[in-house]
Amino acid sequence: MPLNRASHGAFERNPGMRLTMDNRLPADHAARALRADAEAAFTERPRALPPKWFYDAHGSVLFDRITRLPEYYLTRAEKQILRAHAAGIAEETGARTLVELGSGTSEKTRILLDALTEAGTLKLYAPVDVSDTALEAAAEGLCRDYPDLSVAATVTDFGTDLPLPGSGPHLVAFLGSTIGNFTPEQRAAFLARARAALTTEGDALLLGVDLVKEPSTLIRAYDDDQGVTAAFNKNVLRVLNRELGATFDLGTFDHRAVWNAEEERMEMRLRARVTHSVEIAALAMTAEFLRGEDLLTEVSTKFRRESLTEELTGAGLNTTHWWPDPQSRFALLLATPA
Repeated sequence: MPLNRASHGAFERNPGMRLTMDNRLPADHAARALRADAEAAFTERPRALPPKWFYDAHGSVLFDRITRLPEYYLTRAEKQILRAHAAGIAEETGARTLVELGSGTSEKTRILLDALTEAGTLKLYAPVDVSDTALEAAAEGLCRDYPDLSVAATVTDFGTDLPLPGSGPHLVAFLGSTIGNFTPEQRAAFLARARAALTTEGDALLLGVDLVKEPSTLIRAYDDDQGVTAAFNKNVLRVLNRELGATFDLGTFDHRAVWNAEEERMEMRLRARVTHSVEIAALAMTAEFLRGEDLLTEVSTKFRRESLTEELTGAGLNTTHWWPDPQSRFALLLATPA
């Protein structure tokens, strides 16, 4: 199917075309963002990088493998909840437009698409992601498999830009507990932005969240026996080497999965085995690492029902439904504007 592209601006629409893509990001957005994040990480201590830099083509393949590991319960638990409640979600929301944030391959979304299609309300699927290649591949596949569905994809950073194309009611799906990667301040800003965007009667937010549980289960999920998560974590160093001309030796860092009990979050870190220096050519700088020094590469907050619903209430959202999986490891919640 031909893709109707609109670069930086409103969707271009053609009669008979069911797939459009609106790219709102400048051509050099990723390069500039990576440079800025790397410069901050290697001029300040403690060192930290945002987790989005894991996901080049190789990193995406590794993460897909992670979701299939026996230790990584999150994806299976969320799918289980979606299968059990998708029909009820479709009936409750009557959504005409399904907006998915950080959609990636849109694999889990097909459960919602099937339910909303069966309910007869859905007219438009609107995936939002920073990767135009991932969006294009997923959107074209969905157009093939759902012949009556229109797809309006948006390439943007939903951390700062939250588009809601199409007519309401909108169901905004933010799955995979990706919201756990936000700091509390970023989470509050996102929820406020989501509330401001939900302006049509019946608009709702569907949120997938991982729950607080025994640390041993969490640590196993982020430090599997096959070492796939370790390879995924170290992939960020490959990205820095390739994109910024850095000289990271992956063998001088160890993967660490740490439960931060005070913040109730998992942390992925890369710990230097020895004191050494790394050149970063694109930044014309040298980063010094001490033996045992950590580079924080991901935080993944785990949630409790009471405190999370309080956060939603503070943002002007009412939690109308809370669906945990049978083992109470993971939950989906539905929230509407107060």
